Amino acid sequence: MVATEASVPTPTTAPDDLIIAGRRFRSRLLTGSGKYSDFATMQQSIAASGCEMVTVAVRRVQTQAPGHVGLAEAIDWGQVWMLPNTAGCQTAEEAVRVARLGRELARLLGQEDNNFVKLEVIPDAKYLLPDPIGTLEAAEQLVKEGFVVLPYINADPELARRLEAVGCATVMPLGSPIGSGQGLRNAANISIIIEQASVPVVVDAGIGSPSEAAAAMELGADALLINSAIALAQNPVQMATAMKLGTAAGRLAYQAGRIPVKAYASASSPLTGMIS
Repeated sequence: MVATEASVPTPTTAPDDLIIAGRRFRSRLLTGSGKYSDFATMQQSIAASGCEMVTVAVRRVQTQAPGHVGLAEAIDWGQVWMLPNTAGCQTAEEAVRVARLGRELARLLGQEDNNFVKLEVIPDAKYLLPDPIGTLEAAEQLVKEGFVVLPYINADPELARRLEAVGCATVMPLGSPIGSGQGLRNAANISIIIEQASVPVVVDAGIGSPSEAAAAMELGADALLINSAIALAQNPVQMATAMKLGTAAGRLAYQAGRIPVKAYASASSPLTGMIS
């Protein structure tokens, strides 16, 4: 009997939500709000990505840096969750202070219960690599103050373990340097972080293409944060859609379980019952 469209069963799988500090997100793709050529492109790209969490550089909004004037008001915060970030902070003390400003910004824009912060402590102006010691110090203080801390880190399994131990809600290892588009240069260490973590692992920075997004999710990452690869694409809106699909495909592949890698061929058709 040939199955008709009506006879094909509907999948009954449970929702595959991303859960961070008890808050549910259907999308496993987080995006940024910087580097876009204009607000209209940013708005369309956020919508096309299907993301439900968008990160905002608090210091650049507060100082009205170029490209950030009116940014906070350009996004519909009734539809997406704000992830204030401490970009531009070089020390733990700066990061804690900016995180507090970010919480107030979220509340002013209607998200009264938003204690989320993407923690960045980056004294390195050339390679933009995060400071592990400053990050840990700031994370400890922010957790004590009731923040939901999402720390941006090098792909260091021991640091990830320490940050989880002090109460961070996620760990966010970089795939490669911010905005580099180099992809997953740290896949082996990210795999270790994923293996040992009991909080969500969000791969942040370096992903440049949907295939790299899929590869990160196939490793078992819980989510991705992608900004530059979308905002600086020739067609950001189209790239946002592609990243959404790549993220979803990688997640499905991880759940499905890939076949083992073999050193020899294996016939697709059985060799028994052949006509001789």
